[in-house]
Amino acid sequence: MTGNFMRKALMAAAIASPLAALPVSAQANDQEPLKIGFVYVSPIGEAGWTWQQDIGRLEMEEALKGRVVTQYVENVPEGADAERVIRDLAQQGNKLIFTTSFGYMNQTQKVAKQFPDVKFVHSTGYKTAPNVATTNARFYESRYLAGVLAGKMTKSNVVGYVGAHPIPEVLQGINAFAIGLKSVNPEAQVRVVWANSWYDPGKERDAAVTLLGQGADVVTHHTDSTATVQAAEEAGKYAIAYHSDMSKFGPKAQLAAVTHHWGDYFTRKATEVLDGKWQNDSTWGGLKSGMAALEGFGPEVPADVKEFVLAKQAEIEAGTLQPFAAPIKDNDGKVRLESGFLDDDALNRMDYYVEGVASKLPKQ
Repeated sequence: MTGNFMRKALMAAAIASPLAALPVSAQANDQEPLKIGFVYVSPIGEAGWTWQQDIGRLEMEEALKGRVVTQYVENVPEGADAERVIRDLAQQGNKLIFTTSFGYMNQTQKVAKQFPDVKFVHSTGYKTAPNVATTNARFYESRYLAGVLAGKMTKSNVVGYVGAHPIPEVLQGINAFAIGLKSVNPEAQVRVVWANSWYDPGKERDAAVTLLGQGADVVTHHTDSTATVQAAEEAGKYAIAYHSDMSKFGPKAQLAAVTHHWGDYFTRKATEVLDGKWQNDSTWGGLKSGMAALEGFGPEVPADVKEFVLAKQAEIEAGTLQPFAAPIKDNDGKVRLESGFLDDDALNRMDYYVEGVASKLPKQ
């Protein structure tokens, strides 16, 4: 089921629900439904990060039909505007608020202190509090697989990567991708161009075009729009989409999509609040849990390549393959890990490129 079809089906189900027509007092055993707010960093659109978050919201509504009501504010910049929007949602009576971008972290913490009876879930951050939980997906597992796929498909041995911001979450993806790429194609390299924005289709497209001009015949991205996939489609090159299946925007270009899925998690956190069993935990789910995935394989991917990639996925899920296993060197030749594999703390502090990335990090 495509994301677009799924979202329409979920919206139709919500509208058609007989519970929707009942007065609040008649719903869910005469209990007031839990009011839940969502803060989105970009427009919902038709694909991407916020699109996937909103599918998760709709899936939660369907799973907890009649027990929850939701509202969202989209296209909220990280900064003072985010704090204002989060506070406004709390003042409107929302008792659970999902803040869905890394740059909302400090604003979430500030508002959470002001509303101790409201529960918050911050996506991709690392700061918890008694009423703040955090969540993320182990995107790097899917990114490793995407690198393997790119390594099998590239002919030029130049693979392009459009990044949003040089923070640990994004660097994990770039580095896992490069490690996967080099595991099957030692001659290949990753080149990175930064858009310096989570969502700016113009800048994302410019970055992708730059990489294609540098000889990349496969491009991928850690940004929110479909611009990179569309640029590859127009250039007759390949792309690996991020966040959601973007084959609609690059039917020939898309080799696969690194995706994430939030419905089950959103439902679990809402149920905790409803049942009075809140946990301010940090959840980081990967391929095995279904929070991260590689899907939407395109027709250009040979069957044996897809089979090879899926075999690697099975190894990751079984725990026999660790994308960040030693030895690990950065792209200046410094040894970053001599034995074992990077733990979560090291991943959350990642501030370097690994071998195979032919770019320099921007100076902070």
